[in-house]
Amino acid sequence: REVTDAETPLEHVAAHFASRARVICLDEMHVNDITDAMLMYGLLKGLFARGVTLVTTANAHPDALYADGLQREQFLPAIELIKQHAELLALDGGTDWRQRNLADAELWHVPPDRRADMSLVATFEKAVAVNRRKRDWITINGRRITVVYWADGVAWFDFRSLCRGPRAATDYLEIARFFHTVLLRRIPVMGAADDDAARRFINLIDTLYDRNVRLFASAAAEPEALYAGSRLTFEFQRTASRLREMQTGEYQAQPHLA
Repeated sequence: REVTDAETPLEHVAAHFASRARVICLDEMHVNDITDAMLMYGLLKGLFARGVTLVTTANAHPDALYADGLQREQFLPAIELIKQHAELLALDGGTDWRQRNLADAELWHVPPDRRADMSLVATFEKAVAVNRRKRDWITINGRRITVVYWADGVAWFDFRSLCRGPRAATDYLEIARFFHTVLLRRIPVMGAADDDAARRFINLIDTLYDRNVRLFASAAAEPEALYAGSRLTFEFQRTASRLREMQTGEYQAQPHLA
């Protein structure tokens, strides 16, 4: 609100940061909608022009940021800015030690009780640095999605937050691209009255599966018994099959497709 009447508000924001810091550290740079893309370009341009040094991590090379995004061509100048002003360091040593820590973690918990929650907590803590976990919500395609915790490419959701409300297929795609591991708790048995939620769940699992996202879950039943309706029986058979495959060592060993 302080810069609403300014001709270039992002210049004022950049000046504000530059007056207080010469180095800015940004964890897990990620762009998931055109608004973020345009804001990032203006802000980075202002910061770099004022001599601010940016240190950031990302799960992808700058050229892969906002890949396949809407009006991505408008974000290309931001990518060039990053490449012009930053030294790129590849920190991939070939072994994802966080993934190795999860090798013995239980993948599917029935029922979704306190013991299951405690096991999911342990799984999350093996996957990330505990003191970096964040609560509350994330923003996907301009919409807030409630999370239990998220950090370091790992996100923990309630079934309700992903499948009970209005969710688009692009929401699931962004989640699958950004997070290599997803924890999903309290998956219910879905009847005919839950067909909308069941469809979203089917779409979610399809998307996670296609991107080789690792899934840890607590549920009211085994995969084959999660759907008690009739309209989506055929579709859910494939979902159950995929859930089973996602628990195999072969699937777990596949690299995440960001």
